[in-house]
Amino acid sequence: MSNFNEQNIIITGGTKGIGKGIAKAFLKASASVILTYSSDDNAAEQFLIENSEYRSKIDLQKFDVTDTSAVSNFFKYIDEKYKSIEVLVNNCGIRQDSVLALMTNEQWAKVLDINLNGTFYMCKEIIPRFMSNRYGRIINISSIGGQLGLSGQANYAASKAGQIALSKSLSKEVAKKKITVNCVCPGFIETDLISDLPEEQVKEYKKIVPMKRFGKVEEVASGVLFLASREASYITGSTLEITGGL
Repeated sequence: MSNFNEQNIIITGGTKGIGKGIAKAFLKASASVILTYSSDDNAAEQFLIENSEYRSKIDLQKFDVTDTSAVSNFFKYIDEKYKSIEVLVNNCGIRQDSVLALMTNEQWAKVLDINLNGTFYMCKEIIPRFMSNRYGRIINISSIGGQLGLSGQANYAASKAGQIALSKSLSKEVAKKKITVNCVCPGFIETDLISDLPEEQVKEYKKIVPMKRFGKVEEVASGVLFLASREASYITGSTLEITGGL
């Protein structure tokens, strides 16, 4: 399960946070990774520096997953450069927290657009390619927030719950083509995505986690690699919670 030699893996939002951890795990497992990002060139460059030993197996592509033309052009590039893609990890996501009564229409729309629509656009493009190969793994990085519905995160929770529902429906549509579609739902993971939480709120959140700590990106990555493996061929439409017991 730790050998992805000669497999090509697409990871959206792959240069920071959980995506970065997933990318590193796949590289260590001998895969080639195509990492997408939308704006942070410094983070992309830093990823290359930190993983220079794998430079020949890293392909960085900058585009916005909410731009359907950009997504289409990305996959045209993939078709030209790669014989096949074996795994798609939809990890790209943002938070813009606010209580619903004060949430702007823009905050609602942007979070849904990136987190949910971006997942839809990437899945829509990859599915015909997976069907041609009669093989593929899609892992959508959702969140336990999509099931718990934390206060101040109506937009984020809705987008993450939507990813789970999308995954369940899509898994049924493509199962007979040997394509699996699953979700990973991390809980509180030590990344930049939650670095802006007030210290007191962090303490309160840790109190409600049975393990009394936040998770590490490496722990999420291990779950993703399992679902992406050939050994996980009978697991589809499922949601793996990596939450410390939440």
